[in-house]
Amino acid sequence: MPILRTTALGVGAAVAVRSLLRTRDEMDLRDSTVLITGASRGLGFAMAERFGRDGARVAICARSSEELAEAERHLERAGVNAFAVACDVTQSDQVASTVDLVLERFGRVDVLVNNAGVMEVGPVGTLDAAGFAEAMDTMFWGVLHPTLALIPSMRANGGGRIVNITSIGGKVSFPHLLPYNSAKFAAVGLSEGLHAELARDGIRVVTVVPGFMRTGSHVNAGFRGSPRAEYGWFSIGGTTPLTSIDADRAADRIVRATIRGEAEVTLSPQAKVAARFAGLFPGLTADVLGAVNRVLPSARGTVERRTGAESESVVSRSFLTILGRRAARTYHQLDERSA
Repeated sequence: MPILRTTALGVGAAVAVRSLLRTRDEMDLRDSTVLITGASRGLGFAMAERFGRDGARVAICARSSEELAEAERHLERAGVNAFAVACDVTQSDQVASTVDLVLERFGRVDVLVNNAGVMEVGPVGTLDAAGFAEAMDTMFWGVLHPTLALIPSMRANGGGRIVNITSIGGKVSFPHLLPYNSAKFAAVGLSEGLHAELARDGIRVVTVVPGFMRTGSHVNAGFRGSPRAEYGWFSIGGTTPLTSIDADRAADRIVRATIRGEAEVTLSPQAKVAARFAGLFPGLTADVLGAVNRVLPSARGTVERRTGAESESVVSRSFLTILGRRAARTYHQLDERSA
C-alpha cells in the first residue's frame, strides 16, 4: 500500500507540473502570423477561419491561384486578415519563395500548419508507383520543405509552433489507401522526431491525428479499380456522424492544441479507439483489416483514376451522404457549377 500511495502521488505531481508548464507556455494568437498549406478548401480553409477569429494574421497557400483568390475573399469577408500565395509544396524553391513573401508581408511566422494532402483510393493491383510518389511528395516532402524553410526564423524569434496534420492512416494502415497510409506514416515519424529535437529551441511540434472528417474532400479524391463502388463506401465513411467528425469542430480542437503546444492530438473517438487497439493488438488488427479488405471492391475494373465527383452513384447521392455534400459546398470543394 505505501508503494501504491507513493506511486499515485508521484503520478499526480507529474500531471500537475505538466499542466502548470503547459499553461505557462500557452501562446496568444492575437497579432501572430499563421501559415497554412493546402488552405484554399477543406480543413485548411476551416483552420484559417478559426485562427483568424482568434486574432491571427493568416497566410494561406495552395496550388490553384483561382481557388486561393476565392478563399481569400471569403476570409476577408469574415474579418480575417488573409494573404494568399500560390505554392506547390512539393517544390522546395516555391516553398522558399512563399516563406520569403510571407515574412516580407508580416515580418514573422509564429505558426506553420502543414496541411496539404492528396488522396487516392483503390486496391493495390490498380495502383502505380506514380500515385505513391505523388502521395510522398505532397504529404512527406510537402511537410518537410516548409518546416526546413521556417526553422531558422522561428529559432531567431525564440520559438513557434509547427502543426502537422497527419492521419489515423499514419497509425493504422487501412486497405485501399496504401499511398496515403505510406505518406502519413512517414509524416508521423517526422513529426514525432521534430517534436523531440526542436523543443529546446522553443519550437513546439504538434502531431494531429484525424480520423474521417466532414470536409467534403471526398469529392476531389482519386478512385481506381471500381471508382463508383470505391467512392460509395468512402463517401459514406467520410460523411456520417457515426464515422466522421465535423470540420469546424476539428479546426477548433487543432487551434486549441496549437495554443497549448500539445505533442499529439487525436481528433475523434473512432480514431482513438483504432490507434489504441492497433497498438495493443497489432496481429489481431492486421487480421481484422484483412477481413475488411474482403468486403471492399475487387481489383477488377479500370486503373484510370477518376475523382469522386466523376464517380457518383445511387449510394454516394443517398441520404447517408447529405452532410458530406453540404460540407463540400461549405468548404469550397465544389465549383459553383457543381454546387
